[in-house]
Amino acid sequence: MPAAAIAAHGIGKRYVLGASRRPSTLRDSIAAVGGGLVRAVRGARTPPPPSQELWALKDISFAIEAGDVVGIIGRNGAGKSTLLKVISQITEPTEGFVDVTGRVGSLLEVGTGFHEDLTGRENTYLNGAILGMSKAEIDRKFDEIVAFAEIDRFIDTPVKHYSSGMYMRLAFAVAAHLETEILVVDEVLAVGDMQFQKKCLGKMDDIARHGRTVLFISHNMEAIQRLCTRGLLMDQGRLIAGGPIDQVVARYRSAEQSLVPVGRLNARGRSGTGWALIRDIRLLNRSGESVAAAASDGDLTFEVDLEMLNAATQGASLRGLIVELVVCSDQGQPLLSLMNVDDDGVELPSATGCTVTARLSGPTFIPGRYRLNAFLGVPYREHVDEIPDAFEFEITAPEHPWRPYELHLTRGMLCRKAAWSCAVLDPQT
Repeated sequence: MPAAAIAAHGIGKRYVLGASRRPSTLRDSIAAVGGGLVRAVRGARTPPPPSQELWALKDISFAIEAGDVVGIIGRNGAGKSTLLKVISQITEPTEGFVDVTGRVGSLLEVGTGFHEDLTGRENTYLNGAILGMSKAEIDRKFDEIVAFAEIDRFIDTPVKHYSSGMYMRLAFAVAAHLETEILVVDEVLAVGDMQFQKKCLGKMDDIARHGRTVLFISHNMEAIQRLCTRGLLMDQGRLIAGGPIDQVVARYRSAEQSLVPVGRLNARGRSGTGWALIRDIRLLNRSGESVAAAASDGDLTFEVDLEMLNAATQGASLRGLIVELVVCSDQGQPLLSLMNVDDDGVELPSATGCTVTARLSGPTFIPGRYRLNAFLGVPYREHVDEIPDAFEFEITAPEHPWRPYELHLTRGMLCRKAAWSCAVLDPQT
């Protein structure tokens, strides 16, 4: 049996909400005394807020073998990031303990472990030293780190002058290239552009093939299923499922299906630079009314509202951005991509808000439930707004069946009509 790289035994992490905090500095003490004097002069006595306990993690136990690539999934607030902080020894558990065999490289927040007044070069060596690397090990990897991060011109510039993208690229490059036995990555990749995300996912794929242990949090089920062999599903601080990644993702999707209303925007997994947003998505019927289902033999019409976050910005507009809707199966398998720049498409206007409409002529898909992934940005350059599983809808049985058998998954999910022709064979040839 392979040795366990990570073994968690009854981990619990408790936070106290609303409890008074003891002053930790002279400045805090002076502020507390001053605030008390002001309240006394005014005759006001504000009672301290009642404290509440929040168990971010409760009774978490599992084992991860060396070389496993594990996806940790669950809704926002499920405890995923807290679990990674405990494994990375950034946060002490309230109860239980974790055995970790090997050095851990963590990328939990942009620039974790970086000092803003130090240069990119100095932070690379500092971060490596924190991870237990020798100078010789860092020297050997340094050029590869800089090349991956694509910041060679700025490597001797203090990182406080970096853009968020430069910060992100260097942080990931350091965590991924230094020779730790375990790599822990939170959903921080969401702040990068699409090309960078693809590059990072490729690097993690390479890391996994070389036998290192990887823990990966993401709301992107396609990336999770591509990279990971096993999964952990969390909900409200508890581990509710673990096993082969396809089984864990299927259980997550089944649970989500009961929580997400069909026919309405679900923006929980939203990521991107965020200066423009997908405000709403609607499925329309023939009368232009918002509905949750469409017949298999009818047209599929989506309406998408787009809006700039700060409409007062001088000269800024939506022009040049791309809208993409990816229709996926209920299990997250991408089936079809619709883009506003396709043939007979439209360009977004020089405006701060608009509604775009995409119509796919019927017949479309076999009956069942489907999901839309929605993207707004410039492919390979800027990731402005992306929402996985943004919209769920139903395809119902055709109103006017044209085939002599029932539409079924065994015959595929797309349901299209082709132009057919027939030629009689000449028996003399």
